[in-house]
Amino acid sequence: MTIVSKKDFIEIEYTGKLKEENVIFDTTDEKVAKENNLESHGYEPVVICVGEEQLLKGIDKNLEGKDIGKEYDIVIRPEDAFGKKNAKLIQLIPTSKFKKQNIQPMPGIQLNIDGMVGTIKTVSGGRTLVDFNHPLAGKELTYKIKINKKITDDKEKLKGYLKLSLGTKDFEIEISNNDAKIKLKNTIPKEAEERLKNKIIELIPNIKKVDFTIEQQKNK
Repeated sequence: MTIVSKKDFIEIEYTGKLKEENVIFDTTDEKVAKENNLESHGYEPVVICVGEEQLLKGIDKNLEGKDIGKEYDIVIRPEDAFGKKNAKLIQLIPTSKFKKQNIQPMPGIQLNIDGMVGTIKTVSGGRTLVDFNHPLAGKELTYKIKINKKITDDKEKLKGYLKLSLGTKDFEIEISNNDAKIKLKNTIPKEAEERLKNKIIELIPNIKKVDFTIEQQKNK
């Protein structure tokens, strides 16, 4: 039986629920997503590198030592998920500040205020209570995770790593003679590019060199 170890690349399927409310908030299963009115973003199994916290810290912690090919139910505490609630991130803001921007504050609305995303909790007496914590902060989660297989192909490893790191499938990969060429549709910050290069070489030892290029847009 193959056991999952740190730095292994594995393919998994999962469904995440809020434990207390028993509400599904994330899944790789399209049928489950449709049944629970989740936003569509191309549901399919994902490839992760164990220990790199590409999903949630608590998922990585629970995968090490598990068997490939099996399904597991795990519970993740807030500190290993979206963090504990931070009281300093709950603020009272004058309602007039919203009205100046032609916004009618109402409980439940999510807003971007001074570069931070917050959820309006209450509106009363000329003051609006806004919570800038992650909407799932303080929540205990349960995950059903199926570990499909261990990934051994370097191109598949790289594809899976980039997909989660970049949040897109819009790239092309070519690997030859320990050299990985990655063609992107859009530029990424130089600092992020350098960090990705170093991580790829660290996690996929057969790759010794990484080159990023940007796809040339064809003129219509």
